[in-house]
Amino acid sequence: MPRHDPVPHRRQADYERAAIAWARYKRMMKWMVLVAAAAAALALLYLREPGEPMRLHLVVATIAGVGLTILVGTGLMGLVFLSNRTGHDEAAGGTDDHRRR
Repeated sequence: MPRHDPVPHRRQADYERAAIAWARYKRMMKWMVLVAAAAAALALLYLREPGEPMRLHLVVATIAGVGLTILVGTGLMGLVFLSNRTGHDEAAGGTDDHRRR
């Protein structure tokens, strides 16, 4: 007979811990906007080096490609750490007792 997963216990929300984690995430993302802008500027300088004039489409695509790739990557990775720091991972994981059976 299959066993059902036990109902997870509801824990009190730790709002202070979540507020600290969100503040840290927002601070990190503000810095990453600067890093993304610097990386896009460096990519444009690299592409401009041969001396040929750059089309507007190339500039827009480079800024969007480089900048947004960095922002999306760091944003998603930051959310992984945020969920761990706010306790969501512990709530989703439950106890290890039911996994061993």
